[in-house]
Amino acid sequence: MTDHKDRLRGIAVGAVVGDALGMPLEFHPPHPAHDMTTEMESGPLPAGTFTDDTEMALALAESLQIANPLDGRDLSGRFTAWYQSRPSDVGIHTSKVLKLIAKGTPWQEASETIYKANPDSAGNGSMMRCWPLAISRWENPALLVAESKLQSEITHQHPDCINGAILLNLILHKLIHSGVNTPPGAAMREAVAASVQQVNLSEDFRLAIDLAPLRTRDDLKNTGWVRHTLESAVWAVLTTQSFEEALVQAVNLGWDADTTGCVTGAIAGALYGMDRIPSRWKDAIHGEYPLRSGRLWFLKDFIDLADRLSALATNL
Repeated sequence: MTDHKDRLRGIAVGAVVGDALGMPLEFHPPHPAHDMTTEMESGPLPAGTFTDDTEMALALAESLQIANPLDGRDLSGRFTAWYQSRPSDVGIHTSKVLKLIAKGTPWQEASETIYKANPDSAGNGSMMRCWPLAISRWENPALLVAESKLQSEITHQHPDCINGAILLNLILHKLIHSGVNTPPGAAMREAVAASVQQVNLSEDFRLAIDLAPLRTRDDLKNTGWVRHTLESAVWAVLTTQSFEEALVQAVNLGWDADTTGCVTGAIAGALYGMDRIPSRWKDAIHGEYPLRSGRLWFLKDFIDLADRLSALATNL
């Protein structure tokens, strides 16, 4: 039996585990099926270290605990402070927006300026960080949708980016509330099908999600495009039967492996619960936030964070 608390904790811990497992595989081509990475390894950062995906999620989680409901000005300030602390990695689109905000441009104007300058840019930067909302709004789907949209708009105004964040969080919401006796495969299929119906996706985006479980590894491009990330994550969870198997399949697609790992980890964590995440992975996760602060995060800190975020639902 997987209860709500285990699923909520599973989202947070799963996202961080996926981020860290995918970190050394980022920007590399897919690993062959006979030689997949299955352990935390060092890369640009020491083994088990989380990346900007988790750092930005922690900025969102921090903002939610200060301003509830979510406040765009507070969140944009925290994103900008993070950017100014010189993270080891930051998306190109995100960097352009936050650079303008850091110079004094209001976040709405900064985000719109960068969007208009490159209207085809639909990266996964706002989807990778949105999971704290699924935890804090687990009993309020209307607010979950509204705030998923808001947190995306601060940096990513493309409709695919906004809809990707909403769709992911709706999938997480439905998995949190799935029946304890529902088989995982059925629960995931039901969550995806119901969530797709609630989001105004473009025809191509919807088709990518609908057909994801029918893809082969070679079909999946796994770039930083929000569609590719969510397609890969849905594929990984729907074609496997455990948290571990889903995450191994996801990160070994390479390229934007840490973000696909993060999204897959959040979904699989909501589906299977935190207790089903391998201990060898959970015990390895660590990192610093805020950057340059000396504040280190480990497994117990993410468990505590999930509990604090889930309690926010009663404080509105």
